[in-house]
Amino acid sequence: MDQITNLFSSNGLEGSPTMWMSITAMALAAVLSLIITKVYQITFNGERYSQAFVHTIVMMSVVVSVVMNVVSDNAGVAFGLFAVFSLIRFRSAVTNAKDIAYIFFGLCVGMTAGLFQFPLAIALTLFASLIFYLLYKVDYGKGKDTQILKVTVPENLNHENLFDDILNEKTEAYHLRQIETTNLGTMILYTFAIRSKVETKDQELLNEIRVRNANLKVSLSYLEMRD
Repeated sequence: MDQITNLFSSNGLEGSPTMWMSITAMALAAVLSLIITKVYQITFNGERYSQAFVHTIVMMSVVVSVVMNVVSDNAGVAFGLFAVFSLIRFRSAVTNAKDIAYIFFGLCVGMTAGLFQFPLAIALTLFASLIFYLLYKVDYGKGKDTQILKVTVPENLNHENLFDDILNEKTEAYHLRQIETTNLGTMILYTFAIRSKVETKDQELLNEIRVRNANLKVSLSYLEMRD
């Protein structure tokens, strides 16, 4: 019984963190990571986020808080553990920069809680969450993604500069990628890579092109999913 009491009071070593402190650090890391994942869900504007990714942020935050308990007084163990962590790979590559930022956010909160800097961990979570939310709310840094514009033109209207004036007005940049015949050679299909101006509406661009190409088929697609 005395050994169990010592475990929760001093971990058997002078100056070592108590078991209750470690449990508090894990609990705080879990609570704060739940706040982080809630902000992530609110600010996510893609088609669908991964539930596994949300769970991963919480689990990593808690685990890292324990790791910091273990390595805080031993530089050799710290280097060894981080060498092991460097071998870990996600099953699916994380390609969204914002997702990577949230992973790093959860890790930092877990590390701070694991070092028993509880006020700092809380302040970090609240302040960074507020910044992420404000960036989402004001749509800071919004720009246009690269798009693929395909325009069908009657063979008798075909000439290389048919849409140059429209594209110069509505886009920041455009490049003709491909020209091909279709419908037994009676139609020409142009493929452009474009980046629309921020104020340009997709429907406005399509409407102006349809006036020019005798109201034949026009399609506009995005190279990457917008988020």
